[in-house]
Amino acid sequence: MKDIQIKKLIEAEKKRQKGVINLIASENYMSNDVFEARGSVFDNKYSEGYQSARYYQGQENTDKLEIICMERLLKVFGLKKDKWHANVQPLSGAPANLAVYLALVPQGEKIMGLPLSYGGHLTHGQKVSITGKVWQQVPISIDLKTELIDYKKMKIDAVREKPTLIVVGFTAYPRIVDFKKCREIADSCGAILMVDMSHFAGLVAGKVYPSPFQYADVVTSTTHKTLRGPRGAVIFAKKDSREINKKIDKAVFPGLQGGPHMAQIAAIAVALKEAGSVSFKKYAKQVVKNAKVFAEELKKLGWRIISGGTDTHLILMDTWMDGKGVSGKEAAVRLEKNNIICNFNTIPTETRSPFDPSGIRLGTPAETTRGKKEKDFVLIARKIDKILRAKMVK
Repeated sequence: MKDIQIKKLIEAEKKRQKGVINLIASENYMSNDVFEARGSVFDNKYSEGYQSARYYQGQENTDKLEIICMERLLKVFGLKKDKWHANVQPLSGAPANLAVYLALVPQGEKIMGLPLSYGGHLTHGQKVSITGKVWQQVPISIDLKTELIDYKKMKIDAVREKPTLIVVGFTAYPRIVDFKKCREIADSCGAILMVDMSHFAGLVAGKVYPSPFQYADVVTSTTHKTLRGPRGAVIFAKKDSREINKKIDKAVFPGLQGGPHMAQIAAIAVALKEAGSVSFKKYAKQVVKNAKVFAEELKKLGWRIISGGTDTHLILMDTWMDGKGVSGKEAAVRLEKNNIICNFNTIPTETRSPFDPSGIRLGTPAETTRGKKEKDFVLIARKIDKILRAKMVK
């Protein structure tokens, strides 16, 4: 690379990544094959539109590429082409969710989703997001004793508020979502059921987390977390008389974006082929094993783990512990100084600012990709404990 300034930054970031323990639950490491596709000549091509209906010529290879990616996406999740439609053009997760809402929820109507402090995502109707400005959020309730979704209360609220769409999924909820109950709740109020599986898509592909497809009308996902692909997103929509799939396609293009990033789609296709392998299933299984052992060791060391443990790849840990510990921000900063990378995070019983909350979020996908097993996460837990207890609030 002739640009020395940028080359130095790239090399510095390589060194940083190699020198840390990465516990960011939403990060992972792509394979060399995915990297190669992501930086390919497909990035030169403008492909506005959909396959066989582009607005530019020279699309014989991009059309084939997009079809392959869509077919692989359906195959990885065991879906039939006549029942489900896949859109692989969204540039990232937030625009993918926004496209679904634009397609299916009239402005000003209600979206039911997990609040941010309960583990939901900004795009599930938070007021600071465009999704909370254009639509009204009906919050999904959490039982503050168990710190689990309160499905009984969720149904009562849904019947009373009658949201047009219910979105279930999370960014910091460590347990399995009961999609069957969510379907029943959606049916009870006439809502569309959408699942945002961005965090657990790779676990679904690896058969270690329940599939939402039996119950959902729409499923969205990013491709760079547990799925271990490039940064990007996909949308699945049921094919039926409502023509949800066609509405969503129009919302993606021309509703929200122009030409898709074809090199990104190429990289997603490569990652999906990897996700269909036996080795990926072993990887997904190990991700969950590592997370469970990690959570249990932190509990043994005296830390409060939200909901008492995890069923997934992520752990939400209360570091504040009613003022007896350290704030989430301080915890994250201390850990970074010791080359352990995580993020501060709100917890269901939050009493502090979201900019310096009561907890941290920890994840196992990235370090599992690097080959770490249960014994390694026991040692990481002990290291975290030692760092955080060094200057505990008395």
